[in-house]
Amino acid sequence: MNKLTSVVKVLVVDDQPLIVEELNEFLESSGYRCVPCETSQQAIECFTEDADIGLVLCDLHMPGMDGIQLVKELQRIAGKERVFEAIMLTGRADKQDVIKALRAGFADYYQKPIDLDELLQGLHRQMVALQERQKGLQLGHLNQKLQYLSESIDDLYQDLDKVRRSPSPRGSSGAGLSEADRLEIPSIFNQLSPRQLDVARLVGKGQTNYQIACELGITENTVKLYVSQVLRLTHMHNRTQLALALSPSGSGLRQRVTAH
Repeated sequence: MNKLTSVVKVLVVDDQPLIVEELNEFLESSGYRCVPCETSQQAIECFTEDADIGLVLCDLHMPGMDGIQLVKELQRIAGKERVFEAIMLTGRADKQDVIKALRAGFADYYQKPIDLDELLQGLHRQMVALQERQKGLQLGHLNQKLQYLSESIDDLYQDLDKVRRSPSPRGSSGAGLSEADRLEIPSIFNQLSPRQLDVARLVGKGQTNYQIACELGITENTVKLYVSQVLRLTHMHNRTQLALALSPSGSGLRQRVTAH
């Protein structure tokens, strides 16, 4: 790892000041930014206040709150909005302690006296693992936002269509489907929202996604989303089947779709 390239900070926790000092000096000379702590309580405070901390290097046996208890508390603080990787240091490599630590969430462990070169390699591996977890977390947040946006757009167009379809004060026909159009639509399409139905009808006319987007004033990506929703809700396999179901010549298919 090149020097001065660490984006994530390392929380170094040990009740022995000399070990904290040595690790802190070595890691910073290797390009990591470190936050030194000599107690678990101090580590909790630093982790809570500094969102850049993503790697935790801590001793297992410490007075008060040991390393396992500390990592569990940090996990509680992080919740689902933050990820970190933890490495355990121990002077007594008791097998049961190691198993307990790994089950609690430690990614790796090293026995004292520590081989600093091995530790550096281990930190780099955990840095890579952390970056992958952070990407996954960010993608999850983006998917939630896209889902919310999709639902919001659909709700918005439903509200707009309700206004368009409401009778005008002077009895004008207004926008929306004609009575003939309504009679021609198979019953399975009744479950669609007004906007989904608009997209389906334009697909039935043979229009491309681009043409539909221009006519409805939305993006092609939004059209693709609506087409996917329509196919799923009507149990159709592709837009060709959808177009046939809505075309004047597709009466046979309409009967099958209506009876689905």
